Amino acid sequence: MKVVTGSEMKELDKFVINFLGIPAEILMERAGLGVAENILNYFPLERYKKVLIVCGPGNNGGDGMVCARYLWDKDYEVKVALLSDKEKYKGEALTNLKILEKLNFSLEKPENIFAFKDLLYFYSPQIIVDAIFGTGLKRVIEGFFKEIIEEINAYKIKKEAKVVAVDIPSGVCSETGQILGTAVKADLTVTFELPKVGHFFYPGKEYTGKLEIVPIGFPKKIIEEKAPQREYLDFNWAKKVLKPRKGYTHKGTFGHVLILAGSRGKSGAGALCALGSLKGGAGLVTLASTKTLQNIYCSLIPEILTAGFEENDKGEISYKNLKDLLELAKNKSVLVIGPGLGLSEEIKKLLFELISELNIPLVIDADALTHLSENPEILKNYRAPKILTPHPGEAVRLLKIPKEEIMKDRLGSAKKLSEITDSIVVLKGPHSIIYSPDGRCGISSIDEPGLSQGGQGDILSGLIGAFIAQKYEPFIATSLAVYLHGSAGRYLSKNLGPFGYTATDVAKTIPKILKELSDDRP
Repeated sequence: MKVVTGSEMKELDKFVINFLGIPAEILMERAGLGVAENILNYFPLERYKKVLIVCGPGNNGGDGMVCARYLWDKDYEVKVALLSDKEKYKGEALTNLKILEKLNFSLEKPENIFAFKDLLYFYSPQIIVDAIFGTGLKRVIEGFFKEIIEEINAYKIKKEAKVVAVDIPSGVCSETGQILGTAVKADLTVTFELPKVGHFFYPGKEYTGKLEIVPIGFPKKIIEEKAPQREYLDFNWAKKVLKPRKGYTHKGTFGHVLILAGSRGKSGAGALCALGSLKGGAGLVTLASTKTLQNIYCSLIPEILTAGFEENDKGEISYKNLKDLLELAKNKSVLVIGPGLGLSEEIKKLLFELISELNIPLVIDADALTHLSENPEILKNYRAPKILTPHPGEAVRLLKIPKEEIMKDRLGSAKKLSEITDSIVVLKGPHSIIYSPDGRCGISSIDEPGLSQGGQGDILSGLIGAFIAQKYEPFIATSLAVYLHGSAGRYLSKNLGPFGYTATDVAKTIPKILKELSDDRP
């Protein structure tokens, strides 16, 4: 399933209406019907009787008018509040306004916030439908409309009413999820054809409530052809891209992951990264670190190969090992570098030399990202695929912009970092973003607070390496690893507890998620 911004959805609308010739009136009719059907499903007439539909001046208001008609026909008691003068409604919205007038509908036109409050508290609706602004809103909401939205939110709390948003809660930016001054706090949002970026990114997600997606008549083939290359990474997507294992295979079939990680005080990072690669199905895993840590790793994970190197006085791999490391990397499928590696100048020099000499896929995480923040553009010269896995703090150092700016536009930040490094970028967090230099993008379906714990990123880096080693195309490998990691966390949250499970627990759950994805295959 694709994910779009409001601007992209507007272009799809234009194509379907102007080129294909599907009348806008039909699309509005189906949209309003979809909202009404979801209200019937979530808030049945036996418990909820009175509905107030608050209609803004555009097509979002028109969708609300269609919804009003269907709910009225199902015996709900329905009032419509028009927030603009009748003569300002145009096109399909005006058509539906005239239909309501011919049906002698109860139409209210509050002239100010006091009139709207009187309407709310005298009528006392149990459901409020927010049909004020749609996905095209980009300006900050002020004045009368701001007062209306804030009164809806206050009434919702005071009277325990349910709020349903049409397409997106009014005030949530569909491009970023940011709040445009104020926004409706919905219990249910019914959007059309495709989810919007703003539904998933905070704080917009907190205003969206339960999200339902209803088709309104866009041909699926047209969506695939015209919508942006931005995928929603859910179970169905992962099931489609996961390759079955069949026929004669051996450990060499599934690649060899080389991991360069770990230093004094950070030994766990290397072990977790290796565990992630094993649980992701890599045929062979070699963990390269200091000689001091080699015996520890051998005892912790007997299934891996290890390589021990001379260390510097900080307990890190010494730069003197460069030649041997380059030799070790020969014929390996992928190098995962960075977890717990160390932050000294010597490690930085080693990292930059490796980048200048190697030509195998790279997965770059943690300490390696910190070093690269000095000159991230150097990656543009690297000859093989590379994947960066920053959390927002690491992205701050790489992009050299404030964290607030990154969080206000996570999608744009991931895109920018991908462009300046010519790399696939995983911007980690709730609904992690994967962005590729060729314009493809993935948004994880998973928002799991229990994954907010040390070591989780190490597991993820190892997983990414495992799927690259198994010859998955790098963007697919990265996206699949992100989904599996998140899905394992979600499984543990549901079955073990909302938090308190460890990165090791997540890694050990990966095979279960792989089984679920593989079930029912011939």
